Amino acid sequence: MRAYLAQARAEIRLTLTQGESLLVTLGIPLILLVGLDVAHIVPTGTRREITFLAPGILSLAIMATGLVSLAIATAFERNYGVLKRLGATPLGRPALLAAKTSSIAVVEIIQTAVILLVGTALGWHPLGHVAEAAAAIVLGTVAFSGIGLFLAGALKAEVVLGLSNALYLVMLMLGGMAFPISRLPGALHAVAVLLPASALSQALVHSLGTGGAVPLSAWAVLVIWAVGAPALAVSTFSWE
Repeated sequence: MRAYLAQARAEIRLTLTQGESLLVTLGIPLILLVGLDVAHIVPTGTRREITFLAPGILSLAIMATGLVSLAIATAFERNYGVLKRLGATPLGRPALLAAKTSSIAVVEIIQTAVILLVGTALGWHPLGHVAEAAAAIVLGTVAFSGIGLFLAGALKAEVVLGLSNALYLVMLMLGGMAFPISRLPGALHAVAVLLPASALSQALVHSLGTGGAVPLSAWAVLVIWAVGAPALAVSTFSWE
């Protein structure tokens, strides 16, 4: 625990000092949120587009931070031999990956606050299901961080760079973040409902946007990915 806390503090400090990365992590979701709301081009199926868009963009931000930003940063740290030195310490792989996930959680707290402020300014009135939304965000953070760390610990940095962005685009299109997955053709819909992206977006859209109970299937998918992805990352992670 002591080693984890020390590494978590170091990871959080490092993350918060990377101004350019933070700007991109915060800026792109906000540009999409404002742009899509103003353009009125997304078939959301709701009376007010922002009701669907704001929770969807929040899901997108969580996915991008864990799946893309964390994966690429960790892969290049591993490529440059930074992680090899940590492998010789008592830290261990589980504590390292947990510390990196903690640093991502701090970034996502900032993202959530900013998206809430901008979404509210655009006319979004988030529903009061805070506990459900918080649980979904925690599960989504762990799931996407697990996927990102699995890629970073098993593949070459150059491969991670391309693959993480490719997965991001696939999950963006199939994850119900830009438009409801109910509009997807049958075969794609069957794949989409198994992805953590669609489960997270469903949970946040229901708890913060359109209302209604979050489908049990969405919770099941989130829990499976939140348990399975980190376990896979720990078991396959290579220090170099």
